This record gives sequence, C-alpha cells and structure tokens, in this order.
Amino acid sequence: MPGLIGRKIGMTSVFSADGKNVPCTVIEAGPCVVTQVKTVENDGYEAVQIGFGEAKENRTTKPMAGIFKKAGTTPKKHLAEFKFEEDYNLGDAITVELFADADFVNVVGTSKGKGFQGVVKRHGFAGVGQRTHGQDDRARKPGAIGACSYPAKVFKGMRMGGQMGGDRVKTRNLKVLKVIPEQNLLIVKGSFAGCKGSTVLIEK
Repeated sequence: MPGLIGRKIGMTSVFSADGKNVPCTVIEAGPCVVTQVKTVENDGYEAVQIGFGEAKENRTTKPMAGIFKKAGTTPKKHLAEFKFEEDYNLGDAITVELFADADFVNVVGTSKGKGFQGVVKRHGFAGVGQRTHGQDDRARKPGAIGACSYPAKVFKGMRMGGQMGGDRVKTRNLKVLKVIPEQNLLIVKGSFAGCKGSTVLIEK
C-alpha cells in the first residue's frame, strides 16, 4: 500500500540526538479499512479503496452502505484510492506501521481558506506608485491589467484579486522522525498545508 488517510493533530517540537530543537507535525495515520478492491476485469484499472473515520449510518447513502456491508465494516467518513502492487482483501486493516521502514513521505492537505484577498497578499504585488504627494488610494492596487484598443480584452490567467486558500497542496519529502504504532501516530519534520483536525493523505 503506498499510502494512508490521516488527520492532522497539530505541531510541536522534539530534540534531536545532537540537541537541536526540531519543529515537527503529529499526524493520526489510520487505522484504515479496505472497503473496495478495483480490478482490471471489473473496473478497468487496479486500485484499492480505503476508508478512515466513522460516519453516521443515517448520513450514508444506500449504495455506499452496501459497499461497507460487503467489506464487513462500519460506514466510513473519508475514502481514498491508491494504486497497489500487493494483494489486499475486503475488510483488511492497514495501520501506521506501513511507514515503519519509510524515511520520507508526501502529505496532501487542504490549505487554510483566506477568503477574498487583493493582489498584494494573494500574489505578492508591491503596489503602485508612491504613498504620498496626492496619490489617489492606489497603494495596494494592481495597476493596468491589459491593453486599451488591441486586443481589447483581459487575457485568461491574469493575476488579480480573488479567492485565496482552500487549495489541494502536496508537500513532498517530509522526513519521518518517529512512528508510534500504539497510538497510530506519525511524526514528521516540518509543516504542511492544513488546519488542526483536517484530513490528509500520507504517501510513501
């Protein structure tokens, strides 16, 4: 299995063997349950679907309830698919021990939403003009965004103000500092996108 679903607990710091204070993030990784096994014959590709977190039965659709019942597990709140090479069966439990021999992992999370922001915060613009001598409220404005007569349009992708945050972000090559199987915890060096309690994907 190349990865697991987990939950971001928060950040802390630990001391290394040479006495340095290392910032790290604690993740509750699993346990996850195999809810579906996709095959080339039935689905056209090979993958395994895993579930994490408990969901209420009255908020689970009947098709999904049938999938969970077939796997012999309770309804799960979060699902994800991973391509795999090993053989897995329905109902198999996968724990954080998956990363016991891993040195580095990739973590996929959702960045914090910032709402509607201007170009200075969203794209790092410096602002336009000086801040005195009668400039008319242009300090944090974007300036010109296109030609006037030709082509008489604003090109797609122009950096402007808009919704910031809430994006899917993958942070690569986070060093694994410690695996605690008893509490399903994975401690990695550094930080990644997402708020406390958010759901993340951990990949080998």
